[in-house]
Amino acid sequence: MLVVKANLPAVHRTLRQPPWREVAARHHRRGTGHGRRETRVTRMLTVTDLGPDLPRAVQAAKITRHRADLKTGKRTRQTLYALTDLPHQQASPQRIGELARSQRTTENRLHVVRDTAFGEDASKIRTGHGPENMATLRNLAIHTLRDHGHAGIAAGLHHISHEPFTRPLDLLNIP
Repeated sequence: MLVVKANLPAVHRTLRQPPWREVAARHHRRGTGHGRRETRVTRMLTVTDLGPDLPRAVQAAKITRHRADLKTGKRTRQTLYALTDLPHQQASPQRIGELARSQRTTENRLHVVRDTAFGEDASKIRTGHGPENMATLRNLAIHTLRDHGHAGIAAGLHHISHEPFTRPLDLLNIP
């Protein structure tokens, strides 16, 4: 599944155009937690010919999230668009809504940690496969630290930095 953000402005504009209110394939999910009430509405439709950049896209989704803060009463609405190469038999609106929510969890658990603990956004590595390789190494470090009981990645990095030539190798079982 590909969440369409501002980095694909033409596709984003195209996905905003269909008559989403008339789409019959939809799923509603309501819940309360973290001091707010939330309703998510996922609508799905079949798409064709989104251009050469997205030749395999089969379905588009519009996911609208309505939130109300239980303490202040403040209401917000957020809309995102997503594309998938799965046909409707394999990707229902409910399933796509779940995938979008889990992708957000991955974003919070991994990408935010990579930026805060490793300063990834400030990295000067921008050419070739360098960014992907460094992301892979950072992911390896994060998952290795979590597998060894370090809930806080910054604290885990601090711990292994006291013996930088032995502790990282010990975590990876390299003699």
